[in-house]
Amino acid sequence: MNIGVFLSSADLGEQYTQPAREFGRLIGEGGHTLVWGGSESGLMKVVADSVQKAGGRLVGVSVVFLRDSARADADEMVIAPDLAQRKAELLRRSDAVVVMVGGAGTLDEATEILELKKHGLHAKPVVLLNSAGFYDGLELQLRRMDAEGFLPLPLSELVYFATDGADALAYIREHL
Repeated sequence: MNIGVFLSSADLGEQYTQPAREFGRLIGEGGHTLVWGGSESGLMKVVADSVQKAGGRLVGVSVVFLRDSARADADEMVIAPDLAQRKAELLRRSDAVVVMVGGAGTLDEATEILELKKHGLHAKPVVLLNSAGFYDGLELQLRRMDAEGFLPLPLSELVYFATDGADALAYIREHL
């Protein structure tokens, strides 16, 4: 499988690096390909290192203004002209999408992926990997949107909230 992962390129604490390391290991051991933002820093580096160490492939999709921080030893690296095309290329190359912890950029990516799915523009499994309860607030908000009729399909058809990497991969396998 080609597993698209959206996550932070920031250097973060062990409560976030450990789940990224573990998820990367599971991707690699499964013989899967990581499709990610291509950065050689922060959590992006952590997950890519783990995938590569466990025998998986790396397909990075960077962007022109970040090309200097792109991982040199990825199996494939695409440089998109802008962030919108980067997101589109990441989704296009992925069989499923996992959103890990991140900042405003990751939140932007997550909401766009959900919006596209909501409108039937893709049917790929989408998982929010809720490491250390990071997405508790977003899950609460999405559940409220669902309960109050803001979503045209049930939340359970839009996104899955995983507690760890094994849970995320099990959901993806079941829904592909």
